[in-house]
Amino acid sequence: MVGAVGGAALMYQAMGMMGLAEASPYAGPIKLGQAPAGTKVLVLGAGIAGMVAAMELRDSGYEVEVLEFRGVAGGRCWTLRAGDTYEELGGAVQKVDFAEGNYFNPGPWRVPYNHYGIIDYCRRLGVELEVLIQINNFSYVHSTKAFDGKPVRYREINSDFRGHISDLLSKVTNQGALDEVLSEEDKQNLLAGLRTFGALNADNEYVSGNAASGRRGYERAPGGGVNGAPVPNEIMDLSTLLSSGLWSRLATSEALNGSMPIFQPKGGMDMIARAMAVNLGDLVKYEKRVTKISQSDAGVTVVYEDMANGGAEVTTTADYCVCTIPFSILSRIEHDFSTPLANVISTMSYNASIKVGVEFKRRFWEEDEHIYGGTTYTDLPISQISYPSNDYLSDKPGVLLGCYSWGATAYQFSSMSPEERISRTIEYGSQIHPQMKDEFKAGVAVAWHRVPWTLGCYGAWQDKEAQYQDAVAMDRRIVCAGEHLSYLPAWMEGAVLSSLDAITRLHETATSAAGE
Repeated sequence: MVGAVGGAALMYQAMGMMGLAEASPYAGPIKLGQAPAGTKVLVLGAGIAGMVAAMELRDSGYEVEVLEFRGVAGGRCWTLRAGDTYEELGGAVQKVDFAEGNYFNPGPWRVPYNHYGIIDYCRRLGVELEVLIQINNFSYVHSTKAFDGKPVRYREINSDFRGHISDLLSKVTNQGALDEVLSEEDKQNLLAGLRTFGALNADNEYVSGNAASGRRGYERAPGGGVNGAPVPNEIMDLSTLLSSGLWSRLATSEALNGSMPIFQPKGGMDMIARAMAVNLGDLVKYEKRVTKISQSDAGVTVVYEDMANGGAEVTTTADYCVCTIPFSILSRIEHDFSTPLANVISTMSYNASIKVGVEFKRRFWEEDEHIYGGTTYTDLPISQISYPSNDYLSDKPGVLLGCYSWGATAYQFSSMSPEERISRTIEYGSQIHPQMKDEFKAGVAVAWHRVPWTLGCYGAWQDKEAQYQDAVAMDRRIVCAGEHLSYLPAWMEGAVLSSLDAITRLHETATSAAGE
C-alpha cells in the first residue's frame, strides 16, 4: 500500500524501518564440508538462488543436476539487449531495437554496497562492477500538484528543507525551549552544527544569499571576467516547501539499501548470471519444464517436459532437492510437499511491477540538463526516471529507465499492450523532459505479472510471521530457497542468503542420514 501511494522509493524506506530491507549478514564463503559419497542433489531453477546452491554443493562433492525452464540462466537477473526478443504471457512479442551495446535490466538493476554476498560472488567469478549513481543532486523531484507541475532540482528541495529545519531549531534553542535538556555548551555546539548543516548565516537564519546558494545553486553561478561575481537565487518559503510534499523523497538517499555506493555489473545485470552459468557448465539443463515433484524415504523424483527435444516427458531422480522455483509457479506444479509448506505455496501472491526501458537518439539529459546518472522522482504513474551511470558524454543513443512502478499503477500498465505502456511512459515523462517526444527511438516494457517464468515481481506473504518457518524448513528431502524465503525480498542478496541457509540444512540432513 505504501508503494502504491508513495512509489518504490518510499516503499523501500518503509521496508527498512520495518526491518525488511537491512544490510546483509553474509560473513564470507560458506564451508559445508565433504558431501556423503555418491549423494546427488537436484536443483530446480537456475536463477541466482539455484546457481549459488549448485556451485556450493558441487564444490563440496555432491553430484548436482540443475533443471531450468528458460533457455538461459538468471531468472529475474535478466538483461535485454539489441536484437533480443521477449514474449510475455498473452502472446505479445517485443523485439529490442536498441543500438548495439545498449541494454535494459527489467529485474534487478542495483547492487548495494552492503549486499556482501552477491558482491563476493561477483569478486570470485570475475564480474566487473561499476558505480551506479542512485541520488544526483542535479536530478529532479516532481509533483503535478506543486510549482505548476514543473520539476525542481533535488538539491533545491534538499537544501531548503535542511535550511528551514535548522533555522527553526536554532530559534527554539535561542528562545530557551531546550534549556532543560541542553547545557549552555551543548546549545552553542548545536547552533554551530546547525549553521553548518543548514547553511545558516551568522545570525542563525536561513535566507537567500551566498550561504544558501552554495548549496541550492545560483541565479548566476560564479564565473570569470567582468560578470564573474555570483548572483544568489531565492530560497523557497517554508510553507511552499512543506505543501509541495517533495521533501518526502529526501529520505531515499539515507535508506540502508539506497545509500551510496551502489553498483551495477558492467554491460548489464545478467553478467552475474552469465558468470555463474559458465562456472556450472553442463550441470545446467535448459528448457526443462517441471511438471511433477515427489519424494519418498529413498529420494526425490522429478518429472519434466524436455522442451528442447519436442516436449518429451523425462523422469530424473536424486537423493535430495533444492527447489528455487517461485511459489507463483510452484503452486501450479503437482507435488507432495507437507501440508504446512503446501499451504504457504498456495497462499503466497506475487507483487506487480512495471519497468520500461526507453532509448533516445541522444543523451539530452546530459547535453541539455547536465544530469549524469541518478534518479528523478515524480508522483506521475511512472514513479521515477533513472539516468544511465555509464557511457557518459557518448554520442550514441542512450537508454533511460523511464518507468518503475508498483501496486495498482503496475496493474494498470500490465493491462495495456507493450506499445501503449511505452507510449504512456513517453507521455508522462515529457512533463519532466519535453525532449522525450522528439528524441524517442525505441522502447521495451516488462510487466512482471506477465513474465511467464515468475508471474510477478517478488513474493508477498499472507502472514510471514506465522508461515515463515514452515516455508524454510527442510521438508523431508526437499528444501526451498529464493528471495521470497528471506528478509531481503526482491533483492538478489535475499536469494543468496536464502540459498546458503537452505543448503547448509540440506547438508546437515544428508550427513546425518549417511552416518546412521
